[in-house]
Amino acid sequence: MNYLELTVFTQPGFIEEVAAGLTAGGFDDLLLEDQGEIETFLEENRAYWDYIDEDLQKSLQGLSQIKLYLEDTDKEGLSRLEGLLAAWRQEKPQWGTLQLTVKALPQTNWEESWKENYPPQPVGERLLVLPYWLADNVPQDKVPVILDPGLTFGTGAHPSTQMVMAAMERHLFSGCHCLDLGSGSGILSITALRLGAAAAIGVDIDPKAEDIARENAAYNGLTAFTAYTGNVLSDKTLMEKLRARQYDFVFVNIVADVIVGLAPVLPGFLAAGGKVICSGILDTRLTDVVAALEGAGLTISETYAKEDWRCVCAQRNV
Repeated sequence: MNYLELTVFTQPGFIEEVAAGLTAGGFDDLLLEDQGEIETFLEENRAYWDYIDEDLQKSLQGLSQIKLYLEDTDKEGLSRLEGLLAAWRQEKPQWGTLQLTVKALPQTNWEESWKENYPPQPVGERLLVLPYWLADNVPQDKVPVILDPGLTFGTGAHPSTQMVMAAMERHLFSGCHCLDLGSGSGILSITALRLGAAAAIGVDIDPKAEDIARENAAYNGLTAFTAYTGNVLSDKTLMEKLRARQYDFVFVNIVADVIVGLAPVLPGFLAAGGKVICSGILDTRLTDVVAALEGAGLTISETYAKEDWRCVCAQRNV
């Protein structure tokens, strides 16, 4: 079955009204792309990001459009849409030109085509991150980290995650205990267990992440993984659970501001000689993170760089 991608260009500030009109006209499954809406979302979630990619910023400039999809044989639907837009141009000039573009999409098996975007991802010397449908195709010299990439929350493609995984490959030892703060998909905890850790605990503030991490651990056949939901800075009960033991390694792959906020409590999680591996740090924020970790009594042992991102390894000496 072939489809048409239809794009209606609207005036910024009126995209919701146009979308409501389309819905009332019998068109659903609309995709709204608007600079203001996206920027508002980013501002409300500033704690979880440090920058916006320059290419993304350029693509957002003046963006205000609605996409919808029709079967290429749906001539009646296309005609009805064109009629609605023509009427609105007369009645609702404030909505903009309401220009319509029509693009024929190639015939595709939509249920399977998305998988093409997730090829196996080599990391470090031995690690191989791969989707669950390729779990039977692992080279003998690789350590597999199997995920469901459709669940998002971290797929191993980002430089910050890759640096932590490469550092883990260098430092982890058999039988170690690990704590993963901001665990997301559980990729770092799973990697730790694959590299020989005796146990790993993942913590995330998003309750969806807990279920996703457990599911990904199951794909790897791992049972020595525990997932919690909560904020270690404000949840005393959670903090007591986590401090029931000390850890050889703590992973914090989030953003600089969160790492700085967590720095004072990190030494309390570490066994003597234990290491914390922090990533998700833009190069412009490296000095802030280093200062916070050193201020908490940790000693910086290594710093890694990949593209604009930095990863810091710090140690508790006593």
